[in-house]
Amino acid sequence: MEKGSVSIYFVQSALERLRALGMDTTPLLVGAGISPALLDSPHGRVTPQGFSALWLGVAAALDDELFGQDARRMKVGSFAMLTYTLISCDTLHSALRRMVRCFNLMLDDFECALEVDARVARLVIRQTGTAHAPRIFGFETLLMMQHGLACWLVGRRIPVLAASFSYPEPSRSAEYRQMYSENLLFDQNVTALSFDKDYLALPMIQDRRSAKTFLRGAPANIVLKYKNSGGMAAQIRRRLRTASRTEWPEFDALAVALHMAPSTLRRRLDDEGQTFQLIKDQLRRDMAIDFLCHSTRSVAEIASELGFAEASGFHRAFKKWTGVNPGEYRQRALPR
Repeated sequence: MEKGSVSIYFVQSALERLRALGMDTTPLLVGAGISPALLDSPHGRVTPQGFSALWLGVAAALDDELFGQDARRMKVGSFAMLTYTLISCDTLHSALRRMVRCFNLMLDDFECALEVDARVARLVIRQTGTAHAPRIFGFETLLMMQHGLACWLVGRRIPVLAASFSYPEPSRSAEYRQMYSENLLFDQNVTALSFDKDYLALPMIQDRRSAKTFLRGAPANIVLKYKNSGGMAAQIRRRLRTASRTEWPEFDALAVALHMAPSTLRRRLDDEGQTFQLIKDQLRRDMAIDFLCHSTRSVAEIASELGFAEASGFHRAFKKWTGVNPGEYRQRALPR
């Protein structure tokens, strides 16, 4: 699986219910390969595999795949059952209609819907329970599941035109621009992801065999917003990752290497909600975290590997990415 990273906010949110119950979360963190000290880094990040292992551990501890966000537990195995239920549908439209009905049968405090107008389709979630405060992590988790499943069912990423949320803008809203869309709206009547309705006509391409493979990789592949390995952003990320940072091409040269005009490449990336600069910045950040956590390279060596002329430039960039300098991040990430 392509490397990436997950904000520490989602780790903290996943643990919230266990802590409210007075349970010790340290064994789950250590078992997932996440240093408990990273929880003290507001901008810390963990690998998708680490978060996936934690997700499974917390779900097993609570017997709840929605982490205690609903009055009714979404018992372990519910997501797998849902996946197998959807693969028998003919089109994405029929699959999403069935998906929201299934979620509405499983949950009490969230009501899901698929709404379609002349041009746009929306996956909508409303909180209907008695809790006064919005269960933000519940919305986030349901959106990850629903959008991730939709993309997997048709074998391609479905670009989100706009994402609206029925709660005030949270401190981690910068993550939303990567998870959903650049077009974010808060304090709305409902939480929803909007996408071009033409995607609803796409046929299902999955079967029981591919579902087994998909579920073995879940939820890490859901956290990463399942991407077709043939997607343009994924192709570029792989191309850059296998090359030395000093060999990364300029945009026009990359377009030539990919046998397309720069305007075509820019449009293809825009269709996937990506830009070349965003791909480069995210890749450098994730490579830096990987080197710091899983290698003995010095900070200066990592800075050079990532193409920084001076270590001080790397220090500034890394602090902007994570909130701490590279040395402090490595220290916090070490197993205790």
